[in-house]
Amino acid sequence: MRTIDDTSPGMPDINPRKVCFIAAKARELFSEEEGARPDASNASDDGERVILTDAAYGPIRAELEQYIDDLDVDEAAALVALMWVGRGDFEAGDVEDAVVQARERGQTPTAQYLLGEPLVADYLEDALAAFGHSCRDFDLGPEAEV
Repeated sequence: MRTIDDTSPGMPDINPRKVCFIAAKARELFSEEEGARPDASNASDDGERVILTDAAYGPIRAELEQYIDDLDVDEAAALVALMWVGRGDFEAGDVEDAVVQARERGQTPTAQYLLGEPLVADYLEDALAAFGHSCRDFDLGPEAEV
């Protein structure tokens, strides 16, 4: 019989599947190679190297930014708080304080703030682990609903 440990910290108000989706997309975004720098040359005679520039991962960044922007205020604050827990700024038991501070942060859009942290995927996964969740528990393939 499973017992509930009332002393364990409560997960903030965001579905762990959403957090895992964001972590997976962030990992995909930050694992892309920067590639060649864009220049003024003609794409047809330079072997189409423009696909190796920042433009190559624009759709991934746009999708991830839109997904984060579509979160409600509570979910966005919970997401930021989870990043802070994973980064070690807060303990899992102090997540409520982290959520309050995340709501008050508000200077930078949440997507821009999170994607400014190259290790955001690791931090989110570490935070989920602190609350007893793992992204391995979720199917995040192309057919999965998030």
